[in-house]
Amino acid sequence: MDTQALEERFPEADDEILSEAVSRYGPPLLRYCHHILCDYHEAQDAVQITFCKAYTRRARFRRGSNLSAWLYRLAYTTCIDLLRRRKRQLFSPPATPVSDPDYIGPQLRAALLTLSPQERALVFGRVMEERSYEELSQMLGHSAATLRKRYERARHKLARALTEQEESL
Repeated sequence: MDTQALEERFPEADDEILSEAVSRYGPPLLRYCHHILCDYHEAQDAVQITFCKAYTRRARFRRGSNLSAWLYRLAYTTCIDLLRRRKRQLFSPPATPVSDPDYIGPQLRAALLTLSPQERALVFGRVMEERSYEELSQMLGHSAATLRKRYERARHKLARALTEQEESL
């Protein structure tokens, strides 16, 4: 099924349509959530929650809209909610398992954690998924010009963190 047909049929989603959406958008959403949360297992939970939200809110999806951007927006808000919940917990977040299938090296992980979740989402979208500022604008709900400036600042912040780590070694 092509993307346009999926977007047209999604508001009346049956099991077949939902299954198609999960198989098409599940892996990229998992990578996206993993880079925001920096925890693979928590990212898996976030993707499941995202698709549950998408299914229950499918009537809100407007025909002709971009399903991918809508799902990424749901995933983003789900990740932010999970980070808020994590912050409220008294114990520290669990360590990254060694068997992490999308492993990020410890230096890069530490540098990424200096960025806010919003900045990580933006950097991931631009660098890993090579999305345009217009696409990111639909996903993140800010203008392309705003995201361009935020990306520039996040890139400099990340470079500074990596340089500081290198100097401390």
